[in-house]
Amino acid sequence: MKTFVERLTPSLFWDIDVSDLDESMHRQYIIQRVLERGNLSDWNCIKQHYSIKVIVEEAQRMKSLDPKALAFIACVGDVPKESFRCTITQ
Repeated sequence: MKTFVERLTPSLFWDIDVSDLDESMHRQYIIQRVLERGNLSDWNCIKQHYSIKVIVEEAQRMKSLDPKALAFIACVGDVPKESFRCTITQ
């Protein structure tokens, strides 16, 4: 049986060995890749695995996030864009 990460589109993780990914330890990395480069089935897979609440919380802690991915997760999570770390300029 395939692991959760192995069910995601393989090209999302072109630069690493998928067997080295731990779904809880590398949660933010996996979520960011899916938000920025994934397709609808990848989104549905992480949504089912982690929950919207967890995905939004992880996205809010990301140092960077593609503007389209930010707009999407802010809308889906019903949270203001300003609550995301990536929108804070220093």
